[in-house]
Amino acid sequence: MDIVTQAILGATLTQTVAKKTHIRLATIVGLIAGVIADVDIFIRSESDPLLSLEFHRHFTHSVFFIPFGAGLVFLLFWPFLRNKLSAAYLFLYCFMGYLLSGFIDACTSYGTNLFWPLNSIRVSWHIISVVDPLFTLILIVAIITGYKNNSSVFSRIGILLAGSYLLFTFSQMNHAENLIKELAAKRDHTIEKIIIKPTIGNALLWRSVYLSNETFYVDAVRVGLSKRIYQGGTIKKFDMKKKYPELDVNSQLAKDIKRFGKFSDNYVSQYPGKPNLLGDIRYSILPTGTTPLWAIEMDLDNTNEHVKLINYRNMSKEVKQQFFDMLLGKSINE
Repeated sequence: MDIVTQAILGATLTQTVAKKTHIRLATIVGLIAGVIADVDIFIRSESDPLLSLEFHRHFTHSVFFIPFGAGLVFLLFWPFLRNKLSAAYLFLYCFMGYLLSGFIDACTSYGTNLFWPLNSIRVSWHIISVVDPLFTLILIVAIITGYKNNSSVFSRIGILLAGSYLLFTFSQMNHAENLIKELAAKRDHTIEKIIIKPTIGNALLWRSVYLSNETFYVDAVRVGLSKRIYQGGTIKKFDMKKKYPELDVNSQLAKDIKRFGKFSDNYVSQYPGKPNLLGDIRYSILPTGTTPLWAIEMDLDNTNEHVKLINYRNMSKEVKQQFFDMLLGKSINE
């Protein structure tokens, strides 16, 4: 999730266990503890752009790192709060603030190393967008009300409502997936793998990408009181062995392509019109688009150099209008 929601979730959860006389201090501790897991964004390398992708939502988000993360927050606060909170209470509040950092990120589609070091699988449940204003608003109301009234009752209600909202988005995802499977059956496609993910800021409009016969099919599904499918584009899956059979598998380029494939769960295709770019087809500005939000640039003349990471996030007025038309369930020029 976005860093604001991470902080507010940490504070809200911390409020649920705080003593009445500790509510305000516990809220502050929870706010900080909720974002500490994201210090991994500082793990990066100028020479190796993929390092930041690999280590974002890595070990600091693992369930096994929670006690250590809480310990770091404890050490940060102890010099300032040692005369106001006992060590036991302070650690409890640090622990609760840090507790759901990995879980809520795993609810999105980016991928989180939730069970490192037992395995390196990036867990993605795809049930909520990285930014979801309604989910955040529920927590904001709960935390502010609890803070003003020195009561944990409101934060407990907020956590319950936030959990209910996640169940709702899970249901929405299942509805969207069923519609796409029906569409694939009409196309006479066998789905080899599929991802259904919410578009930014809502749980109504979902992006679908499924693989069939070495081709990715991209569509959008609106799931509300009325349901509608917006058929999108298609693009071939990238296969390094087929595309570059002579590329040395021990070269840095080949290694980086494999790293990018692992990060992208192998939802990789060549960027439309730019064969030297490989994109993560899971993400695009439009839910029906095949132009990825980020890609790696390959230099086939220097195969022992690291790839470059490129972002494409420019949204024109026309694209914005098309997105909102789909969000509202309107007809578009398909």
